[in-house]
Amino acid sequence: MKIIRINLLVVLFASLLFNCGSKEEKKKEGFSYEKTGTSETSDTKTAEANEANIVITSNDLMQYNIKEIKVKAGQKVKLTLRHIGKLDINIMGHNLVILKQGVNLAEFAVKATTFRDNKYIPLNSEDIIAHTDLIGAGQTSTIEFDAPEAGTYEFLCSFPGHFGMMQGKFIVE
Repeated sequence: MKIIRINLLVVLFASLLFNCGSKEEKKKEGFSYEKTGTSETSDTKTAEANEANIVITSNDLMQYNIKEIKVKAGQKVKLTLRHIGKLDINIMGHNLVILKQGVNLAEFAVKATTFRDNKYIPLNSEDIIAHTDLIGAGQTSTIEFDAPEAGTYEFLCSFPGHFGMMQGKFIVE
C-alpha cells in the first residue's frame, strides 16, 4: 500500500513539473525566455541582434549578480542596473562604472571616493567608457552606449569601499 502511494505521488509531481510551463515569453530578474510563434520582421530581428540588452542586479551584500558581461565590438549596449536591496542610497548606494583598458581599478576607486557631490564619479574623467547613476533600494538606472573595440575591460561600483567585492569583466569580442 505504501509503494502505491509513493508511486502515485511521484506520478503526480512529475505531471505537475512537466505541465507548468508556457510557451509565451516569461521574464524573471535578469533572464528572458524566447517567445515562440511570433511574426517578427527580419528588420526587428536584425535590430535585436545588434543590441545587447543587459540587466544586472545589486544588493545589500555588496554584490552584482553577474561578474562577466560579453558583447560584440561596436554593438549598441543597453545596460540596466537594479538595486534589489532594502538599504538607502546613502548607506548602500550602487552604480556600475566601465573603465577603459589600462586604468587601474583600485586607483580609480580611491580617486572616486573624493567625488561625493558627483555621486562618486570623478569629474572630467577620461578613464570611463560608461556609467550608471548611483542608486539605492528599489531603484533602477539604464544607460545606452556603443561597445568599444575588442578587448577586456573592468567594471566596478565606485561607492566607497564597494569595489573590493563589486567588480567584474566587460568583454568585447
